[in-house]
Amino acid sequence: MQIHNLKRTHKNKKDRLVGRGGKHAKTSGRGGKGQTARAGNKRRPELRDIIKKLPKNRGYSFKSKKKPFRLSKEKTLSTKDKKESFSEIRKRLGIKGRHIVIK
Repeated sequence: MQIHNLKRTHKNKKDRLVGRGGKHAKTSGRGGKGQTARAGNKRRPELRDIIKKLPKNRGYSFKSKKKPFRLSKEKTLSTKDKKESFSEIRKRLGIKGRHIVIK
């Protein structure tokens, strides 16, 4: 085997530069004329302008937060010696994940 018999496995191709004119056709992958064909084309969507004009709602609170569970002192099983804990009240009344207020 001699040098003139050697062949490459891959052809010697250069990377194509898109948007630089030249060999990649008339518009270089940028479509037709106008605003979208220019460099630095970053147009804001119309919907964003509409959203920006709306007033901000201040003091947002989560809808999922439940109101506190009010419980009178008579309904608790507390004696002079022992007070019922909140976890015991939850188990007895079947209250899950709510804030208990005793009044």
